[in-house]
Amino acid sequence: MKPHPQQHLRHLLYRQRGLGAIAAIVVLVMLSALAASILRMTWSTQLASANDIAAARAEQAAQAGVEWGLYQVQRGSWQGCTAASQTLDLRAGLGMWVTVSCSAPAQAYVEGGNDQGAARSTRIYTVDAVACNGTATCPDANSIAQPGHVERRLQASVSDVQAQP
Repeated sequence: MKPHPQQHLRHLLYRQRGLGAIAAIVVLVMLSALAASILRMTWSTQLASANDIAAARAEQAAQAGVEWGLYQVQRGSWQGCTAASQTLDLRAGLGMWVTVSCSAPAQAYVEGGNDQGAARSTRIYTVDAVACNGTATCPDANSIAQPGHVERRLQASVSDVQAQP
């Protein structure tokens, strides 16, 4: 005996109802995986952007430290540059600490002479500035592995030419 066509149709509907639930679960899993990947990509982009901004601020702080150090060597309290060093607190404007140091050779170099024939001596001063967003000292070895830590170093040299008697 053949089953009635309505019974056969009812049997097919019950079978397909289970297949629809499985398809809905698969679609939901795929959508949640897509949402998670978009969220992760957005988070990575924001973190990279924040690191870029911190790096630019560290670069500006190091540049300010070099300029401050060069002023101290030429006109300020570091004239002669006897291994001077100072840490600047630039957290209010840039969120950075800057350690500025100066070094110079013990003896001046004799470099040619002036138009009267007198020898001229030259001393080369090197100003080193390290900016970081860590603790109060830069370079900061303890914070270097921390996420978001930024450190920049700039150096500049200036010479001082003087006529010898």
